[in-house]
Amino acid sequence: MKTIATCVEEILVSQPFLEDALTRNILNYSALAEELKDPISKMLRKPVKSGAIMMALRRYSPPKEMANKIKLNKVLQNLGDITVRSDLSDYTFKNSSSLIHSHLKMLEVIKEDPHIFYTFTRGVHESNVLITTALKKHIEESYKNEDCTTVQDNLSAITIGLPKENTKIAGLYYQFFKRLAWEGISLYEVVSTTNEFTILVEDEVVDKAFSAIKSLKN
Repeated sequence: MKTIATCVEEILVSQPFLEDALTRNILNYSALAEELKDPISKMLRKPVKSGAIMMALRRYSPPKEMANKIKLNKVLQNLGDITVRSDLSDYTFKNSSSLIHSHLKMLEVIKEDPHIFYTFTRGVHESNVLITTALKKHIEESYKNEDCTTVQDNLSAITIGLPKENTKIAGLYYQFFKRLAWEGISLYEVVSTTNEFTILVEDEVVDKAFSAIKSLKN
């Protein structure tokens, strides 16, 4: 059976920014309770008082919040190097039976230079290639028989080294996304491996994005 407390929890879990602001005590409980009165009344199918909602808000505690928060803070403090690469271009190709062969052609071009930035990500219906802009001609030659749907230049990549225990910490990636969203920074692409996390942004916001990511270590 639903109660005011379970309704409050359901709403907060579905709105992580709201939950975060609540746990940091930067919300006006009275104003929030008044705003939640109508949706909670609909959920319970009966009128509810804002005072009861405010009480539920004050008692709310995210599941396992403290234990996970301690682990999360430790991981953030132990983030590895943050590397920025600029002058990148991003290509999107429709998947095809020949796409992997085009990818192999490009690998032949770059195999002798370990410093070249190149990623290939295959999805269900399309694949992305991220490459140093100076090698655009090689990409266009290697993938000349493929169906290219979008090309975006003037991009920068910010790569964050993650501690080995990162895969056991709930909400780690959310911290990056939340911080960037608070700063109004749009992500063009996200690429990750087990111990590295890379975000792709437009050149004009890379400094702001770097500062936002770096601040998480503090």
